[in-house]
Amino acid sequence: MTKEEATRRHGQLAEQIRKYDYAYYVEARPLISDAEYDALYDELRDLERRDPDLVTPDSPTQRVGGAPLPGFSPVVHRVPMQSLDNTYSLAELFAFVDRVARALPKERPTYIVEPKIDGVSISVVYRKGILVQGATRGDGKTGDDITANLRTIRALPLRLALRHPPEVLEVRGEAYLPVQVFEDLNKEREARGEPLFANPRNATAGSLKQLDPRIVAQRPLSVIFYGAGEMDGITCESQDRWLRLLAEAGLPSPSRHWLCQDKEDLADAIAALDDFRKGLPYATDGAVVKVNEWRFYGLLGSTAKAPRWAIAYKYGAERARTRLLRVAFQVGRTGVVTPVAEMEPVFLAGSTVSRATLHNFDEIKRKGVKIGDWIYIEKAGEVIPAVVEVDRSARTGQEREIEPPEQCPACATPLRWDGIFLRCPNPKCSGQLKALIRHFARRNAMEIEGLGESLVNQLVDAGLLQDVADLYHLTLAELLPLGRMGRKSAEKLLSAIEQSKDRGLARLLFGLGILHVGETAAEALASHFGTLERLWNASPEEVEKIAYVGPIIGKSVTDYFRDAFNRQRVDRLRQAGVKMEAKRPTGRRTLQGKTFVITGTLSKPREEIAERIRRSGGKVTESVSRKTSFLVLGTEPGSKLRQARRLGVPEISEDELERLLDGGTNGDEAS
Repeated sequence: MTKEEATRRHGQLAEQIRKYDYAYYVEARPLISDAEYDALYDELRDLERRDPDLVTPDSPTQRVGGAPLPGFSPVVHRVPMQSLDNTYSLAELFAFVDRVARALPKERPTYIVEPKIDGVSISVVYRKGILVQGATRGDGKTGDDITANLRTIRALPLRLALRHPPEVLEVRGEAYLPVQVFEDLNKEREARGEPLFANPRNATAGSLKQLDPRIVAQRPLSVIFYGAGEMDGITCESQDRWLRLLAEAGLPSPSRHWLCQDKEDLADAIAALDDFRKGLPYATDGAVVKVNEWRFYGLLGSTAKAPRWAIAYKYGAERARTRLLRVAFQVGRTGVVTPVAEMEPVFLAGSTVSRATLHNFDEIKRKGVKIGDWIYIEKAGEVIPAVVEVDRSARTGQEREIEPPEQCPACATPLRWDGIFLRCPNPKCSGQLKALIRHFARRNAMEIEGLGESLVNQLVDAGLLQDVADLYHLTLAELLPLGRMGRKSAEKLLSAIEQSKDRGLARLLFGLGILHVGETAAEALASHFGTLERLWNASPEEVEKIAYVGPIIGKSVTDYFRDAFNRQRVDRLRQAGVKMEAKRPTGRRTLQGKTFVITGTLSKPREEIAERIRRSGGKVTESVSRKTSFLVLGTEPGSKLRQARRLGVPEISEDELERLLDGGTNGDEAS
């Protein structure tokens, strides 16, 4: 291929991939299969490998960042990034409309209502259509340069889809973590014994603050734009036209907005948005109301921090008020000590709750929470109750500060600070051990039926278990003296422990509780290496290049097997007869190459169905993505259904899955 032919082909491939990325990540409308997309991407990458001169800043291959950054450089916003004033009632919103009318007595302005995205404010600059800079809002005048991190977000175009792009176009909006991704991420972190993210916004902010773009690339952030900054070579007369221009440029923008003439229209639009926002992939906490005509902005002006031509209407979050009685401290299997609020029971979002997370001690200090306070709780990301605010007006002076413990509540070892987290460094800590054994016995790990929290506590407290490997040395004589343990129950438990020896390498790796290793990564590691011995001896570079793994998991895995205590644990498990090879699929491989996500309640335990899919050659993941072949739909499905429909993932019932498992179709005929 000549240089001219390679250049032409490179341009064609880049243009095609940009089109497919926009259709998938912005419109949720896949145009080609994953295999076809990967083939185009590989061809583009091969061309650039053969001729590095072909690499351009806007090439699709330049998404994933390179080496870690030494720090963030400051960016001065030529047009200040202001915040918005808030209102919580229609009366206050109508007062805003009246103020605008008084300031424009001879005009009849219209209004735009948009979703208020609960993300992290960003600014992105394009020069001649090419992305050159991305920044945080900062203090409104100066932000941080996060260009390398934003480039990893596939919904963000590196080149505008305009035939004649302007000299400068600065667009403003939000980076966010999709709600479904956030929920799945927290479930994985909980399974790994890591602290949960407080909400999608905190998770997004933490991701964008990473100095290593490769870490950011592993978190599927997205973006949405609605505002304008500096512009040169382009004009716009209204917010309505601006939102349409964003879409024409290939930039993600609100999928719906409302043009309103008066207060009645505004009230209707805000009510309609409250319904509409429940199906959006991002978290929203209100509506933004803006004067539509840009020519009025200068006349209306701004206060020191906010424009007078826009206001945010906040929907009331479902929250409850109760009293904080005490704070308990829990030790996770990785040693992190988490503060948990114990409260007077209160009804919230369909259930009565008496405990809520306080996340970490940094959050306690920031919110000023004290024992005895009247507090407000909400469902954090609709996952778990969280303390969100203190009613300071109700204080009596009898409230007490929440002091971080100096010693581990489980083993009395002096605690150490690890960033904002308090951690127990004792690998033999009874609290960590109890959490690890419960995790090890989970249905999707080693599946030891009957080994619940109460029994685990008894076994550890009695000194019968000092490590997970001790499970395989328990005897009937040791179990019978335990409280509420009859012969039949003891024999059943020993039988379940014996059966767990043959769960296979993937479930063992997940059960060991290796930091950052969830089910998907465990499956990928087991499939690639085949035996624990090969993984044991692998280098970080060998591990991290595997799909679904990457550098963070790679380092965690190799660090785990270099630790003498962990190596001894694995040796004892092997000596006890625990199988350490990947299970070879048996039976017909009817689902080879297919990826499934399960949602809702099925007629059989979810892990049993997942295991059958794996035995038939399929893969089961927790998150819906463009690579998902089918969503298996049970009764009362969760938010994965919404995500699947947004991405166009085929839905199948449990009966249709049974037909696929039986080989009734080739996996391409179900709908």
